[in-house]
Amino acid sequence: MTHPAELSATDAASRIAAGTLKARELAEAMLDVIARREPVVRAFAHLDPAMVRRQAAAVDAAPSKGKLAGLFFGVKDVLDTADQPSQYGSPIWAGHRPRTDAACVALARRAGAVIAGKTVTTEFATRFPGATTNPHNPKHTPGGSSQGSAAGVGAGMLHLAFGTQTAGSIIRPAAFCGAVGVKPSYGTLHRAGMKVMSESLDTIGVMARSVADAALAMSALTGLDHGPAEAPRAPKLALVMGATEEAGPETAPHMERVAEAARRAGATVTPVTLPALFDAAFAAHAHVMHMESAQALAWEIDHARAQLSPAMRTNMDWAMAEPPEKLLEARAAFAAAQAGFADAIAGYDAVLTPSAPGEAPEGIDFTGTPVFNSLWTLLHTPCVTIPAGTGPRGLPLGAQIVTPRGQDAAALMWAEWLRRALG
Repeated sequence: MTHPAELSATDAASRIAAGTLKARELAEAMLDVIARREPVVRAFAHLDPAMVRRQAAAVDAAPSKGKLAGLFFGVKDVLDTADQPSQYGSPIWAGHRPRTDAACVALARRAGAVIAGKTVTTEFATRFPGATTNPHNPKHTPGGSSQGSAAGVGAGMLHLAFGTQTAGSIIRPAAFCGAVGVKPSYGTLHRAGMKVMSESLDTIGVMARSVADAALAMSALTGLDHGPAEAPRAPKLALVMGATEEAGPETAPHMERVAEAARRAGATVTPVTLPALFDAAFAAHAHVMHMESAQALAWEIDHARAQLSPAMRTNMDWAMAEPPEKLLEARAAFAAAQAGFADAIAGYDAVLTPSAPGEAPEGIDFTGTPVFNSLWTLLHTPCVTIPAGTGPRGLPLGAQIVTPRGQDAAALMWAEWLRRALG
């Protein structure tokens, strides 16, 4: 019999709904995993096993079970929780206790999820990292900024976890930690109760152990069927390699192996170079991200500047020194690329592209570059990364599927198709 902690989210929730597994049994099994792995992985910013047990008991006592009944759901610590601290990865907000849950957290609870704890985020979901390590090798970064969520799922301590993405903060850490990551279309999950940094970019998404589990979470949170449906045929994929000059030596051969596996399974995979307007939008990303973040952090900059990290102060000083018109120009570049994306990939079902520059870098002070993610974030498109083998150091590599905005179920469908093609 499968150990409860090893069940997929889909199987575990189904068994709890059927009465063949108690949420309290699952909670004890998951807490055992956490006790064993957390001292090294350090995925949690706040963890209260007694609170977890009370939530599980409430699930068992409920007359009806939601789609996420009893599942351990981690919450990135830029999302508010009414019963746990919300500190945003910054000493400025140490001990902060909101009155309410973020909207997405409230929806997860409504669906029966057990909020297992707050997961470590980099400072305000930017670059300055916490102490989390990669679950596959603690000498390497788990990525950022959703580092605790990715590591918690990758280590088997969580069934599901919330992440947020402004550049590459869901897809890249999920890939580094061997998890599935879903950055949905911009605005799919409401940002009420999130410490928003960039109005034009910030997107809430989920991490999971499988595409099916991620689809279950998205379906439960939105009320819309995210599948994953059975693909009606093999896809036509546009292979977009992007900033190859920043890729590790393992990335090009890795993506060729992924492309060949897809071709053997019947897909058409065609290398595509996007038009220059996408380069212009990509170049504008830093201006939008940092200039909007400087607006979001106006209070912290004015009243608690000394408690911002040196890197954050440098970025905010740069952003505030830029002419305000630059933000308008950058947003216009975004809009032009967004308007042109459907035409740029016309005739293809999805884009196939790297999830990250390669394996997770060594050390935990640098979380990696989002060079293979920022464009898709600013385009507001759904993105899904799946585990796709390992690199030369034995660390996970991912492959990313991107579809036009609003085609979230299709992105999950083609990601699941690719997973099966990869075997």
